[in-house]
Amino acid sequence: MRIEFVPVDTQAGATAALAVLAHEGAALSPEARAANEATGGALARAIAGGRFTGAKGQTLDIVAPNGLEAARVVLVGVDGSGAVEPEAVELAAASAFQAVKTSGVVELVLKLGADAETAARAAFGARLAAYRFDKYRTTEKAEKKPSVQVVKIAAADPVKAQKAYEPLAALADAIVFSRDLVSEPANILHPEEFAARTKSLESLGLEVEILGEAEMAKLGMGSLLGVGQGSVRESQLVIMKWMGAADKSAQPIAFVGKGVCFDTGGISIKPADGMEDMKWDMGGAAAVAGVMHALAGRKAKVNAIGVLGLVENMPDGNAQRPGDVVTSMSGQTIEVINTDAEGRLVLADALWYTQERFKPQFMIDLATLTGAIIISLGHDYAGLFSNNDGLSEKLLAAGKAERESLWRLPLPAAYEKQIESPIADMKNIGGRPAGSITAGLFLQKFVNGVPWAHLDIASVAWKKPSADPTVPDGAVGYGVRLLNRLVADAYEG
Repeated sequence: MRIEFVPVDTQAGATAALAVLAHEGAALSPEARAANEATGGALARAIAGGRFTGAKGQTLDIVAPNGLEAARVVLVGVDGSGAVEPEAVELAAASAFQAVKTSGVVELVLKLGADAETAARAAFGARLAAYRFDKYRTTEKAEKKPSVQVVKIAAADPVKAQKAYEPLAALADAIVFSRDLVSEPANILHPEEFAARTKSLESLGLEVEILGEAEMAKLGMGSLLGVGQGSVRESQLVIMKWMGAADKSAQPIAFVGKGVCFDTGGISIKPADGMEDMKWDMGGAAAVAGVMHALAGRKAKVNAIGVLGLVENMPDGNAQRPGDVVTSMSGQTIEVINTDAEGRLVLADALWYTQERFKPQFMIDLATLTGAIIISLGHDYAGLFSNNDGLSEKLLAAGKAERESLWRLPLPAAYEKQIESPIADMKNIGGRPAGSITAGLFLQKFVNGVPWAHLDIASVAWKKPSADPTVPDGAVGYGVRLLNRLVADAYEG
């Protein structure tokens, strides 16, 4: 799909849909009023004849009445009656696209506000709404395929709007990259292939280093390597560097991602029902790769490190067993009670490696870590655990701004008793009570006092069904927008 910025007097044409806004109470925007007048009040009559109220996200899609040069007209609700915020325009553009994507029209003309920022956000919303992972479909019927090929956004100054869109386009590219990684089946996206795809991002200016099992063994990463020892696929550690600050030696910020490319549970094997979803157990690593893509794509003025622990957890005869004891890179020993609590074992070594090698200002890890976070928070919030109030507040603010919501949970020291082991320094699971919290307490043992936050994104990495028009069913790319905003608001020089 192509995005174009066009003058405000651009007509939709005979094969296009025109989208305009309506406020709460069905009050028409200036663009909608003009369309209504051109049709002799037909839009107002269509509103009166139905239940369209202008509520946020509500759409009314009709065949274009006489007097209007278009095939269809889409009214999109935005609440309120005054100025429309950029976020509302983003959602309205996405809702308009969703309303007509398979209607047969080949163009969508968005007249949602003429200033550059508004037009740019409309383009961003449409771009995200158009995401579709269909590379393996070969027999899909034509009527089920999206027909919209071009989205035209009306702007008072199309050149200025295009300029305003550039950083959002870079962010959209990164979100799409992350969604594609999460959507791929595990027979395609194994650890080596995931690593290879990050290597391709060097074209953006990133430096990408890949460590194999022999190199990780020399570093003492027994915790990470134990997870992948049952797989025929070699585990990988990917290090991504973006040195965009004026001072290339300035202390970096760091993101660490859990990348379990497929999780059977290992010897503690999962039930068959729903196991196919475990292809997205690498959603944390996909988010980290995505945010590094975004920072490089928009040339962010920051030094940033992304570290991805990539493994496959399989029940081979060589697989890790419940009761095994592994030695992490930190020297701490871990009794593996449940091989399905594997993500924390991967992160333990990845976090230690990151803080030891790069001495970052902070570390944020992202992981589809626990099913318990879904029980705690449902599917609209990710869990936030942290040893630093300032970092937590910045993350909460960034999440609110980007509609990637977080809820902070505690890390009470008293709960550490649940992960005490009789034969090792700790065990990898603390039982059912407070499962997400004890997982966070486990990870905290590997941050070595560095300011740190853990985002448990198991609740939000995959949405089906999705209630957000910018997020089609499936992979969300959760975390890319959130972390990009965090950097932009708080850490760029």
